[in-house]
Amino acid sequence: MQLIRDVLNLNPILTVALLAWFVAQVLKTLINFILLGKFQLERMWGDGGMPSAHSATVCAMVIATARSEGFGSAIFAVAAVVAIITMHDAMGVRRETGEQAKVLNKMIEQWIDVTEKNAPFLQNMHLKEMVG
Repeated sequence: MQLIRDVLNLNPILTVALLAWFVAQVLKTLINFILLGKFQLERMWGDGGMPSAHSATVCAMVIATARSEGFGSAIFAVAAVVAIITMHDAMGVRRETGEQAKVLNKMIEQWIDVTEKNAPFLQNMHLKEMVG
C-alpha cells in the first residue's frame, strides 16, 4: 500500500489519469444501474459503454502533462499523439460495433421469420445441417 501511495505522490500525471479512469468507470456503473435497475459490478472493470474510460484516461493524461510540463514539451507531444490515436480508435470501434449490431439485428429478424414458417421442418434438422 505504501508503494502505491509513493507512486501516486511522485507522479501527479499518473494519479490524474488513474483518477479519471476510476471516475469514468464509476459513472458507467451508475448509469448502467439507473438504466437497467440492477447493480452489475462487472461494469466497473469491463470495457465498452459510455463514458469511455480509455478516452477519459488519455484526456486527463494530456491535460495533466500540459499543466506539468507545458505545451511545448516533448512529453506533451507524445501524450497528445497517444490520446488522439486512442480516441480515434475508440470512435471507430464504436461506429463499427453499431453497424454490426444493425446487421445482426436484421439477421435475427430474418431468422425468426424463417423459423416460424419452417418450424416443423427445422425441428428434425440437426445444428450442423442448419449451419451448413
